[in-house]
Amino acid sequence: MQFQRKSSIRTAAADWSRRLSGLLAPERAACLLCRGSVRNAAHSYPPGLCSGCRKAIPWIRDVRCGVCGRYEDCADCARRETAYFVRNRSAVEYNEHMKAWLARYKYRGDEKLAELLAEMLLHAYRLHQVAVDDARAPARTVLTFVPLSVARRLERGFNQAEQMARALGRRLDAPVLDLLRRNRHTEKQSLKTRGERLQDTRDLFSLHEAGRRELGMWLSARHPQPVRLFVVDDVYTTGSTLNECAKAIRAAGAVDVYGLTLAR
Repeated sequence: MQFQRKSSIRTAAADWSRRLSGLLAPERAACLLCRGSVRNAAHSYPPGLCSGCRKAIPWIRDVRCGVCGRYEDCADCARRETAYFVRNRSAVEYNEHMKAWLARYKYRGDEKLAELLAEMLLHAYRLHQVAVDDARAPARTVLTFVPLSVARRLERGFNQAEQMARALGRRLDAPVLDLLRRNRHTEKQSLKTRGERLQDTRDLFSLHEAGRRELGMWLSARHPQPVRLFVVDDVYTTGSTLNECAKAIRAAGAVDVYGLTLAR
């Protein structure tokens, strides 16, 4: 009996020692991107990244173009004949690091990165908040996303813009509406010139019937607060995709449309 009591005391002491060590020692986890060690993983931002990967993020902090959110002088917005969206904001510059991260997510199927990218999108959303005209009435944030063609969806297995929108919606407590459909399949826009993109995306999107009804509900008298509708996508290049999405949305109802993209 005495041996059992001593054994029990030693076990309890070891248990308390482990708990105390857990409180005092920094929390460690593997980095989502490089698998390196992350200190204080729960308190890092964005969460789940080591210090090296965090430092590699090219955050957009100074916006030069008030329309597209570019961090340098912009000719695309000056040349656009008709803008159907109010403005776009992006979280990061589209440099080699961001290209690699997005390629890993989109083309190699690393879907766990959706939560990380949604955290980064919060920065773009805050840039929108900074740009809001305080004289305007408060509005409800509603999210939607750029759709893929059927062929691209089958090839990839998921829509990265939709995943990011839904993860961001959870963070903002904002509804995510499935509004748009792509009227035809197009090849990758990154391989085309600006003129080719403009031609390729013309009338590319429309609202499907379920989306039209859902948007109508949000714009009805049942929701007295005005709506700011954000279209989520991964990359903003010339703005032609966002502009065509906004054109299709505004044809179905009077609503302010904004772009919310990860990279610019």
